[in-house]
Amino acid sequence: MRMESDTFDQLDLQLLTALEVNGRASFSRLGDVLGVSDQTVARRYRRLSAEGGLRVVAVRDADRLGQDHWTLRLRCVPDSALAIADALAKRPDTNWIGLAAGGTEVIFGTRPRSAGARDELLLGQLPRTPRVLEIRAHQMLHRFWGGPAGWLRKFGVLTDDQIEALRPDTGAAPPGPARLEPEDEALLAVLERDGRASYPELQRATGRSESAVKRRLSALIASGAVYIDVEYHSEIFGYPTAAVLWITTEPAALHRVGEALAGHDEVAHAAATAGPSNIIVTAVTRSTADLYAYLSGPLGHLEGVRHVEASPFLRRIKQLTYARPGR
Repeated sequence: MRMESDTFDQLDLQLLTALEVNGRASFSRLGDVLGVSDQTVARRYRRLSAEGGLRVVAVRDADRLGQDHWTLRLRCVPDSALAIADALAKRPDTNWIGLAAGGTEVIFGTRPRSAGARDELLLGQLPRTPRVLEIRAHQMLHRFWGGPAGWLRKFGVLTDDQIEALRPDTGAAPPGPARLEPEDEALLAVLERDGRASYPELQRATGRSESAVKRRLSALIASGAVYIDVEYHSEIFGYPTAAVLWITTEPAALHRVGEALAGHDEVAHAAATAGPSNIIVTAVTRSTADLYAYLSGPLGHLEGVRHVEASPFLRRIKQLTYARPGR
């Protein structure tokens, strides 16, 4: 993979990749690893935030927490899709939303916090929405790529030594499955708005000591319950085209195909799902021509793939955060 941009350069891509590895790393630590000053890192960070859509936020990993994670397709009355997408984007349990099919389809991911919240959305609110014509729900069963493993690392702009030097100093993972406690909510409420919030900020928000906040955040990251993720506009590096791919494989080929997809440069996320198709992929490319080349080439040549449907995004409404229109 290579970047093409008139505004941003290799150092910007290295910085974004470094933040993908450790979104809370200090500017001085980032500078040491990248071989530049902390002032240079700070300037690049501010420009990426202002012009490249950079946001660093904490994400609860539904896969590690054993929680439901769904991808939904809503076929809508044509003039209503944007309003429906906007309403969904305001919900804290939606993590990405796009418009497809010429603006008549809303595709989104949701991580309901409980079975009751899931049922209210899937069985209550969406079916009662009058301008939604059809609902297709796909439950994630297994993640092949995505989550803490970010797409930017596929550019290969950091060495293994640089990545190792950036990894968070969290210590060993605590025993047992990843889990969140009720008292973690105040901590996560801040980090889900700003993943780089300072420890004094987190201390004030939680009422706990700074050392207690550090220990708890380290434990959450080490266990995989939470990771710090990076949002950005892929078009700033020359990759404006994104699409969801609905793939059906032979049952015996499911895992093999999914593992192969995880290694493709174009794949930002890939998961096995229950529903009308058994693998869902988010692909990011330079153009529709490159999307075609991927569909007819690397993807099309995978043995065991029976059917592929592509839904290019007309517009991405939400990635990890949501900026309301006019703001």
